[in-house]
This record gives sequence, C-alpha cells and structure tokens, in this order.
Amino acid sequence: MPLAGQGMLLTSMDVDPSDEADFNRWYDREHLKERVAIEGFIEARRYVAEQASPKYLCLYSTESIDVLDSKPYRARLADPTEWSVTTMANFKNMIRSVARITISKGTGRGAVLGIIRLRPKPGQDEALRGALRIELDPSDLDGIISMHLIEGDPDLSGPTGGIPASSRGADWVVLIDGTDSHAIATLMTTRFAAIDGPLATQLSVGLYRLMWDLSKADIA
Repeated sequence: MPLAGQGMLLTSMDVDPSDEADFNRWYDREHLKERVAIEGFIEARRYVAEQASPKYLCLYSTESIDVLDSKPYRARLADPTEWSVTTMANFKNMIRSVARITISKGTGRGAVLGIIRLRPKPGQDEALRGALRIELDPSDLDGIISMHLIEGDPDLSGPTGGIPASSRGADWVVLIDGTDSHAIATLMTTRFAAIDGPLATQLSVGLYRLMWDLSKADIA
C-alpha cells in the first residue's frame, strides 16, 4: 500500500500574502518536524496549489486514526508554541480532516497531487466505496502513480486547539498521485466526473504540487 499507515490528517488553508513568508518559515522550520515527532505519526507532505483552493495543503500519515485522538497528540495541541499561536491565527478558509485510509492502490507517490472532495449521498457509503475500489486503479495510466480514498471522521475532524475549521473535514477525499498535471486533470474530468451523481456530490477538485516531505526516519 503506497500510503503509510491507516490514518491521515489533512489540513488546508489560505494566508494573506503579507503573512506567507513567515507562514512558510514556520511550517518548514518548526511545524512539520514537531508533528512528525509525535508518537504514531509516520510522515508529512506539504503542497502548494497549481490550480486549487485553499492554496496550501498538508498530509500527515499516522499508524492509525486513533493516533489523532491520542494523549500525545492532544497534549501537543493543548500546548502550542508561541510561533504556532501567532501563525495559526492568520489561517483563512481552514479545512481540517481526520480520516481513515480506506483504499490505496498503486506503488509510490508522485510530485503532483490531484484532490477530489466528495460527500456521499445518504445511505450510499458502501456503494460509493465499492465503485471507487474499481475506479482507483492506476494500472496502465500514464502519468498516474497511485490513487487513494480517505474518509473523514465527523467526530474527530473540524475545529481544534483554538483553530476554526470548515465542516468539510468530515467529507471523503480522493487523492491522485502522479507525475503529470495534465494527466491528473484529464483523469479527474473523465473517469471521476461520474462520481457527481446518485452516489455522491462532488464538492471540489484541485491540483497541488509537492513542496517537500518529512518522515520519522529523517528526524530520528
């Protein structure tokens, strides 16, 4: 399975241009290392939008979804650094999703990420999951490395630690890892266009470019 672990924290936000330099410095010099060091966290990946909103996206892989409700994680949330308090106060259009990785197909990850946010229609969870198990197959797709489904937990997602966040954190997200933006964009408008129908409502699509990643092994 190309995604490490079984849990994922997805965060996405905008910041004013005047705050971006310090925001990126905080992420790169403090925040990613602080989060990946928490017991049960495996790795983190930072992205910036090519054609998406919000502008910034981060994916944190954890051993299980329970890590994201654990004492070590809650303790870190309850004791933010001064830099974190200052920076997080500038977040806009924040999305915070604590999710289970339920489907992950392919081998490896790409430098470009396609993201599709979905909301299952009432009573259609199993049918949607079954359909996606077929569609999330990267075999014979040029420019596509792997594809995944993460399902947001409504109880664990959303605002936390004084950070306001959208209710969209409880939605489902399809992640498409690839090497070519055009290939991913084409796939999202062909194979996955039919998702918006009887099984689910498609909320948004976007393309992100990898900025950098950090694993537990990097800071051990």
